[in-house]
Amino acid sequence: MASFILRLFSNSVALWIAYLLVPGLIINRGVTGFILAGLVLGILNLTVKPILKFISAPIIILTLGIFSLIINGFLLWLVSYTLDFVIIQTLSALIWSTIIISLANVVLTSISKAFHKNE
Repeated sequence: MASFILRLFSNSVALWIAYLLVPGLIINRGVTGFILAGLVLGILNLTVKPILKFISAPIIILTLGIFSLIINGFLLWLVSYTLDFVIIQTLSALIWSTIIISLANVVLTSISKAFHKNE
């Protein structure tokens, strides 16, 4: 349960960072919007992402993992499709948001693992 809450926080912060850096990504409703979008993204990562990765495993191997970014972009698009207050205006905004969210999640996850390792 604690790892899911940490993932929710990580997704929310990653969405906030992408919101600050990408002009075409709009998330309304303030902090609540980021938390809800992070929750939906976390649920999609927990349920849909493993299925998509399993189905597309050969493509992921052939592209040396780069196809995972397309899966992440699709999940981010699903978040914007599901929540009316998350708006992705252009394809380039989707691409850059996906890259930034992926990088932010890697950094935040490694930081949290480093803190848990020291305890």
